Amino acid sequence: MLELLSDDKNYLMREGGAKIPLKKFTECRNCYSGSVFLLASGASASEFPVSRYADFPFIAMNGSILRFVDEKIHPLFYMCSDFRFPIKRPDVAVLGCEHAQHVAMDLESFNEVHAYNKTVLMGKSLYLLDRANRYYDKENVSDRRFAWSIRRDPDLISDFSLLQKKPNRIGFSKDMSRGYFCARTIVYTALQLVYTLGFKNVFIVGMDLNKEAGRFYERSNDILSTSIDVDYYDYILPSFKIFSEKVLKKQNSFSVFNLSLNSRLPDSLIPKITLNQLDQILSAD
Repeated sequence: MLELLSDDKNYLMREGGAKIPLKKFTECRNCYSGSVFLLASGASASEFPVSRYADFPFIAMNGSILRFVDEKIHPLFYMCSDFRFPIKRPDVAVLGCEHAQHVAMDLESFNEVHAYNKTVLMGKSLYLLDRANRYYDKENVSDRRFAWSIRRDPDLISDFSLLQKKPNRIGFSKDMSRGYFCARTIVYTALQLVYTLGFKNVFIVGMDLNKEAGRFYERSNDILSTSIDVDYYDYILPSFKIFSEKVLKKQNSFSVFNLSLNSRLPDSLIPKITLNQLDQILSAD
């Protein structure tokens, strides 16, 4: 089992006392620029011509790493923020760790990967995903108190409500070293990552948010359960609303586009574009 050292978040402790180094998001903040692709796992991701855009950096998430393995492309980051995925598909999570240049996971997911393969994390560039107000090394405060404490913070954007609990859990982090807001979809976590890294144009692939269509890599015998129909209205839609209103509309230097034309997410929040429009944007970049 891996443990985060209580007095030093620079390492994960293995059995027997061996240490696995962790990198800090502060080390890579604003180290990149230009365009980046986020490849999610919706059914439409299977239709996207990944190899045509292989010269651009990609962020892989959960099972979407299978597209990169097939195309022999190494994404910039592999992300996993829900340990239920490596429990169900540890072989795929291990592929993500093997093929990506950097790996970003929560502690529980790191543990599941390590339990399945004791060596795959060794020598890799690893980043710990820490949720805002759910920090591994700090005592949590109430969501309302936390939202109030960051109301004027330039890097942690949040709503605040005295009357309701959920608005205090919704937000966007411009600096992953200070934690991320969950939103119940890893695409939203990836958005916070690429903002931290400094990218300016973000193209999201496979963000269908459609339970019936499923994930492109799943078969009838290996389908992971999903609560997307409940989470969509409670967390996903409100999170993208605050992101659109308080980040996108206030910063002309950061743009996000949705390449899933059938995505459940409204075009008014994240504009949907075709491949032809994508090529036009890239050619002008």
